[in-house]
Formats: sequence, C-alpha cells, structure tokens
Amino acid sequence: MTASLTERLRAADAASGLKGKINHSVCKWCYPKVPLEELCRASKEMGITSIDLVDPEHFPTLKKHDLTSAMISFPTIDGPKGEKIGSIPWGFNIAEHHDLLVKAYEPLIKASAEFGARHVICFSGNRRGMDEETGLKNCAAGIKRLLPLAEKHGITLTMELLNSRVNHPDYMCDKSAWGIQLVKLIGSPNFKLLFDIYHMQVMEGDIIATIQKEHQHFSHYHTGGVPGRHEIDETQELHYPAIMRAIVATGYKGHVAQEFEPARPDVLASLRQAVQICDV
Repeated sequence: MTASLTERLRAADAASGLKGKINHSVCKWCYPKVPLEELCRASKEMGITSIDLVDPEHFPTLKKHDLTSAMISFPTIDGPKGEKIGSIPWGFNIAEHHDLLVKAYEPLIKASAEFGARHVICFSGNRRGMDEETGLKNCAAGIKRLLPLAEKHGITLTMELLNSRVNHPDYMCDKSAWGIQLVKLIGSPNFKLLFDIYHMQVMEGDIIATIQKEHQHFSHYHTGGVPGRHEIDETQELHYPAIMRAIVATGYKGHVAQEFEPARPDVLASLRQAVQICDV
C-alpha cells in the first residue's frame, strides 16, 4: 500500500509539474456547488492526490479517480436529547456520550481502513462550563476505548484544533498546548492532532515556531486565509510558502489540505492558485 501510494504521488507530481515536497489535498466541504466528480477531475489535473473530509459513501468516486482521502470526516449519532454526537460541539469531553461515540466510530474506522485511508477526524466538543483538566481526562478516556481498533487497522484518530473566537465559540481543543497535553496523556502513535493553520493563527499565532517545536504531535495540516478564511494569497496576513517550507523541514510526509472558502467566482482557479502557492 505504501509503495503504491508513493508511486501515485510521484506520478501526480510529474504530470502536474509540481515539485513533490508537499502532498496536496483539498477539503470537499469548501466547494458545495462543485459536484464531487468534477472536483476529483480538477484535483487530478492540479496534482492534488486526496480529497479531505469525505464519508464512506464517497469512497467509490475517489477510487474511480485514483484519489485517496488523507482525512476522513466524522460520524454522528443521535444523542438522548437530539444532539448530533460526534459533531464539533458534541465530542469526546462528555463522558456520558462515550458509548455512543464508540458505536459511531467503530464502523467508520473499519470502512476507512478498507478504503485505504489512514486518518479519521474527531473533536473535543464544547466546554459548556467544563474545566480543562476534566475535559482532558474525559477525552483521553473516550479515545482510549477506540485505540485498540484504530491500532489494529492502522488508523490515526486525529483531533482538530479549532478557533473558539470566530468560528466555533466554546470549543475546548482551541489551543495547541491543550491538544498536545491530550496527545501526551493518551500516549499512542494512533492519536494526534490536526494542526489547522487558519484556526491557530486566529487563536495564538506563532505558526512556524509551533510547527518547528511540536510537529511530532501533528498528523495533518489544513490551510486558510486570515482574516476571513478565504484565499491564501497576498490578500491575507499569512505567508504560506514559508509555512510550507517549515513543514517540509520537519520531515513530514503526509498531506496538506486546502480548507479555505473561495471568495472569488472561479473557485477552482483559487484552488489551483493555492496549490501553486504551497508548492515549495
């Protein structure tokens, strides 16, 4: 599987003229008006080899286009009060929901492994007045219940770092330091963090220094322009070529996924531009 993926990545780089130091992905949800078939075809032409945040129902389409998914989306299951357990606000920090989370995640982990994926996303959930130590303890307990299955199938459960200032008020895993504490508390190579560059710029800045110091705790990266979460070009405050060079310097071999919401009419042109910006 590894050799086959490596060959596919090299072939994609050669066909697209990319340098090959960054493996490119794109988040499906950012292109709601682009059919998945069209997004797959365009991605292949650009040298993108993965579509992030897809569900098992999308696996056949990705296979048809010889694409992988570097990060599988989250499952949800109805809670006792109608909550969508597994979604961003209702994650692993509520101990009473762990049975439901296990029930939701087990089939997804198996299906993802059968497809050939290696990462499945998860969330802390919102605080709702909970202190951070309790949140850490509860998240660790719930995730540890899934780790034997994840380890068996070669899946890394990956908790996303999200900002609580603009997009996800009250979200608990909103600082890299908190997430890193959780990684250390769990102590398994099958649990890491999704370092979302946009979200962490909003919350704490110091992006390159954090990547340099803490990259061993990160299994995936997402992009996004700041402010606004739009295109990652000169219209925003982050300089993505330098950030990509910092990621490459760590020895990272996974994917970097574009997760910005295009503000321009030609959304695929914006995606192509972002891939070129990140091709260092």
